[in-house]
Amino acid sequence: VQLVESGGGLVQPGGSLRLSCAASEFTFSTYYMSWVRQAPGKGPEWVSDINGSGFRTQYADSVKGRFTISRDNAKNTLYLQMNSLKPEDTALYYCARGDKFFRDYRGQGTQVTVSS
Repeated sequence: VQLVESGGGLVQPGGSLRLSCAASEFTFSTYYMSWVRQAPGKGPEWVSDINGSGFRTQYADSVKGRFTISRDNAKNTLYLQMNSLKPEDTALYYCARGDKFFRDYRGQGTQVTVSS
């Protein structure tokens, strides 16, 4: 299993970023996928997940209405569109295979910093 994230960076409060996660070495379309973040000095926080078909999604209360998870099974790629970013969204974001309750593989992550 390989998961490689991209798209992070420095953005001002209120701005937007789109993260991508390229998946390989497994049948991507048959698995739930998640985004998880970890801020400095804190434990991992599950952000969102999506089922294999892409029709079912769920979000943490902290990002609901601002973030959108999606996937392109033809490209084996997972996305996270992040809008109205806040300083408290600053974290290392990584994608993981699995759902809110169980994940077995994760990528290295991409850093998101929200600051003016």
